[in-house]
Amino acid sequence: MELTSQHTAILERLRLRGFQIVGFPMYAEYVGVRRGNCAALLAPLPSGAFSIYGQPAYLIGGNFSAKMLQGNGHYFVSKKDKLEASPERNAELEAFSAELAEALLRTA
Repeated sequence: MELTSQHTAILERLRLRGFQIVGFPMYAEYVGVRRGNCAALLAPLPSGAFSIYGQPAYLIGGNFSAKMLQGNGHYFVSKKDKLEASPERNAELEAFSAELAEALLRTA
């Protein structure tokens, strides 16, 4: 993956807002961003901006999870692990998603 100086500037601004720039080996063509227990994949665009690939996710053991309805409630599920999608976890993911989207809009 080749990043332009515009991409690098956006990543630096995200870092200054408290996001960690991380790599996810299964998604080498994307840039990972993480804060707390949440992460997202960013797709570099030819314009020098980024788009969010897929949806931000709650991490379980460092892996992306999917929110699913199972039996008696909603859970974040990753491989064989699952966590209850508690109000606190949902709020953390919603805040992460909103702050990332806002940060990308401001840096575009």
